Amino acid sequence: MPAAARRGTLGDVDDVVLDGQYVRLEPLAAEHVPALVTAAAESRATYGFSWVPDGEGPMVAYVEEALAARAAGDELPFATVRRADGRVVGTTRFSDTAPWSWPAGSPFQRHDRPDVAEIGHTWLAASAQRTGVNTEAKALMLRHAFEVWEVHVVRLRSDCRNARSRAAIERLGARFEGVRRADRPGADGTVRDSAFYSISRAEWPAVRERLDALLR
Repeated sequence: MPAAARRGTLGDVDDVVLDGQYVRLEPLAAEHVPALVTAAAESRATYGFSWVPDGEGPMVAYVEEALAARAAGDELPFATVRRADGRVVGTTRFSDTAPWSWPAGSPFQRHDRPDVAEIGHTWLAASAQRTGVNTEAKALMLRHAFEVWEVHVVRLRSDCRNARSRAAIERLGARFEGVRRADRPGADGTVRDSAFYSISRAEWPAVRERLDALLR
């Protein structure tokens, strides 16, 4: 399907800004590269199981790949901006977004927004970790997915060995689905197993209350 047609499934990707109390998620752009390089260089101690580009060249390639996926209508990448000081402190994105193919004549068939979305490719500068930034960023994305796109489920995945990432996902209220073996290349050069989590539309109201309480 042509890229121009597929963009419609993600809405107007150039205008989606998710604004909260602690964080602003704005469309990722090439102009964010220098700030992302600085953010990734604060400390790399927690990036053992996460692919976080190190240096300008790898970061340029990372952003270009994300923008190409956005142009194809497959992903919606954001720069994560900390509102307290206006610094870009990381990035995140929606991926694997697509409308389902329902039976012919189904009233549920749609082409202007996805039925399902995954949240991933998330990393933060060391100074933004263990703060309200990640929790609110996830809350903003989940609210957009469930209340604007009205998706049926949001999925998240993590390297099985990444206890820190898995704890953060579980803290959101996501339900563990299981492990997919040999899912993808790991950041450390191995073949990684991935732990999968999800939040369904029926579960969203309770998860939203949980996140609101955490942010308060």
